Amino acid sequence: MSMDKFHTLTQLLDNAGCQYKIFDLGRRVCEIDIEQFKAVEENRQPYPWPLQQHAHLSISFWQNNNAPWVWFLRLPLDERGLLKQAAVGDFIKYVIEAMGATLNAEPTEEEQEKLAANPYTFKPNDDKMAIFHAQLRHVLSLSTSQYYEHAQLFLSGDLGWEQWQGVGLQGLADICARIKQENNSTLLRKAVNNLPMTPLYALLGCLEHCDIPETLSKRLEERLHTEMASSEPDLFLLAAIIRSLAGSNAVTLTEQLNVLLQHTELCHPEVLVAIAGRCWYGLANTDTASLFLLRLAETKDQTLFNQLFTDLVMLPLLRGIMLQVLHSQANPALVEAITQLQQHAHNK
Repeated sequence: MSMDKFHTLTQLLDNAGCQYKIFDLGRRVCEIDIEQFKAVEENRQPYPWPLQQHAHLSISFWQNNNAPWVWFLRLPLDERGLLKQAAVGDFIKYVIEAMGATLNAEPTEEEQEKLAANPYTFKPNDDKMAIFHAQLRHVLSLSTSQYYEHAQLFLSGDLGWEQWQGVGLQGLADICARIKQENNSTLLRKAVNNLPMTPLYALLGCLEHCDIPETLSKRLEERLHTEMASSEPDLFLLAAIIRSLAGSNAVTLTEQLNVLLQHTELCHPEVLVAIAGRCWYGLANTDTASLFLLRLAETKDQTLFNQLFTDLVMLPLLRGIMLQVLHSQANPALVEAITQLQQHAHNK
């Protein structure tokens, strides 16, 4: 089969007899249904979670009990959120040159370098890498990392909460990816109010990529409200807690966003970026979306307003809502920000 026969990555993988898993790594690290991804590849639907007009994804594939290969790809999208076919075709050429169409040739060091250095690969940050590996190992029913049991022991509180230096980020990620197993949900719930700041930030950073049970969600909400009520709230901690609630159900998330967005003084750019990047599910009604955009306009940072609006309107879930807000505003601060956004788009 010649190179021209492959128009999509899944055609190439299916033809080579590979098994594979696909994850989004742009917003929240989560698995993408393969049939949904095939629809995206064939431009039958937009990419569900675009970030900065790109699809950031991982494709893990393997044959006959071999260890998986992983590609981390950043593929450009057009203004409708559809994959740009030329970029996919380009990447397929790089792969076939390095690995052959059967994907079972072991690339030479030179070919590996060439494959790694193509314009479509990227390196996720350490936090995303840890939770990605934890989730992938979980869905493939592979064992956890060597750090898992020590992290469990630490979260039980038995070692003392100050003894966190030896706890691996990968261990915390493994626990979060296996939140419904063993006693992990209870351990996490107990830890939220006891952890020192460094491990708390690491834990919250893992939780933002996981679907969290209601009992843990409630504990995180309590911590959020405690911080909001503080005489000197830590805005970076607020941002981390709201991101960690991204995996609670959409109704809960919207409720918490509405509470937070009532407090103008807490709507620091860091908090607003956290909401746009991780908690967009909670903006899926016009009232909450309007309030969010008003707080964004009130920062008087037009560049940030343009950037976040442009990003959110690309999400299929929010596109209609964002456009509705765009055309139905009466608040002067928001009208001004939207006018400038439209001028910026017109001048591009």
